[in-house]
Amino acid sequence: MKKILVANRGEIALRVMRTCRDMGIKTVAVFSQADRKAPFVTYADEAVCIGPPESAKSYLNADKIIEVAKQLKVDGIHPGYGFLSENAAFSGKIKKAGIIFIGPSAEAMKMMGDKLSAKQAAKKHNIPMVPGSDGAITDIKEAIEVAKKVGFPILIKASAGGGGKGMRIVEKAEILEEQIKMASSEAKSAFGDGAVFIERYVKSPRHIEIQVMGDNHGNAAYLYERECSIQRRHQKVIEEAPSSILTPKIRKEMGECAVRIAKACNYSGAGTVEFLLDENLNFYFLEMNTRLQVEHPVTECITGIDLVKEQINVARGNKLSFKQEDIQLIGHAIEVRVYAEDPANNFLPDIGKLRVYNPPKGPGVRVDDGFEEGMEIPIYYDSMISKLITYGKDREEAIQCMIRAIDEYKISGVETTLEFCKFVMKHQAFVSGKFDTHFVAQYFKPEMLKANPVDETENMLAALVADIFTSKSEKKHIALSAATENQGISNWKRNRG
Repeated sequence: MKKILVANRGEIALRVMRTCRDMGIKTVAVFSQADRKAPFVTYADEAVCIGPPESAKSYLNADKIIEVAKQLKVDGIHPGYGFLSENAAFSGKIKKAGIIFIGPSAEAMKMMGDKLSAKQAAKKHNIPMVPGSDGAITDIKEAIEVAKKVGFPILIKASAGGGGKGMRIVEKAEILEEQIKMASSEAKSAFGDGAVFIERYVKSPRHIEIQVMGDNHGNAAYLYERECSIQRRHQKVIEEAPSSILTPKIRKEMGECAVRIAKACNYSGAGTVEFLLDENLNFYFLEMNTRLQVEHPVTECITGIDLVKEQINVARGNKLSFKQEDIQLIGHAIEVRVYAEDPANNFLPDIGKLRVYNPPKGPGVRVDDGFEEGMEIPIYYDSMISKLITYGKDREEAIQCMIRAIDEYKISGVETTLEFCKFVMKHQAFVSGKFDTHFVAQYFKPEMLKANPVDETENMLAALVADIFTSKSEKKHIALSAATENQGISNWKRNRG
């Protein structure tokens, strides 16, 4: 491959393009009107605007993306994550157009993209499963019988999609029918598929995922695990590798299970097999994500393997560049997702201009971002500004490096999750490794993020400097914004009407 189109935006588009440049491969960016001045657009060798800001009219427009790829004689398309990255139809269209899709086959995507078919495949290979229904629930009487067998509380889950949509915890039979209908309706709206199933609700779970790589020659290997238990709204905020709780024996067992699942669908490229770990260290298969994960940098840090480079080489038809016994786990890495969100206001997304944007540097620090100072946070897409990753010889060193990096990360103009992430880094439950996916509900309250006097002084100085260099028209806008900032409504919500 001599030219790759990256069918994505922001930090992941930049991250893929950088590896392409290291490999001597030309890149093409496709962008919406909202991203015209984004760093990934200027970094690419070629760039084409594919539509208005709305995702459906730009980054989800598969036909337009393929049309651009054909016009510019692109050899391969990398989908990043999100958008069309797990769309089997998109993968099939790319193959039909004579272009290489840098990812798994459409068949593997279909099998693992649907949670029910993925569960069936895992079951055939003796992978531990959370007790629950064998298929989609269509009859309330069947649902009640399954629930009684599994035992309350239960979890209703959408077969398609993720991110907590179409998910309900049910404590008693009296509300089961209502909750199934609500979950199905939400799933139908979000994913176009209203199928839901039932699982036992694991009360104190840890979210552990295994990174796998496969090639087109029947080889597959696991690159250890990532702990993703610090979440809000069922979505990850902090990830680390390795997990602080796994023993070498459990790590090996989980890794081998993940490889069996990958081989079950002839998986090629980078994928992630997700597991629930209960309080007794029993693990259960959850699902497989057939793409590169947001949190892949922590795996790269502890293994020294560039996952994007490996994806490209596998797509070229090469064998994996390593065998299982070659992969070493060295050190510890932590990633925090820096969202434009207000943790003090139920993590509601925030928008505005990045008046100050100065990411940290120094030993052990990596920042994958897609913004520059002065840019606006668009309301059309995910609110993630960057991923801040730190690495150390052990977990304690990685945590301390993260605290220092968060302190050095200067952002003003929007609220961010940085202070919340610092709160987590310093919390005894996280430091000790004794936490689960309920960390936010159990330990976090918005008032815990009240600024200390030093923070207030820094904020006042930053505001004074901003005022000096702000135009009259901008000052008028700021004054109007300030008039409503204490009404408990995020900038994101207000600007979306």
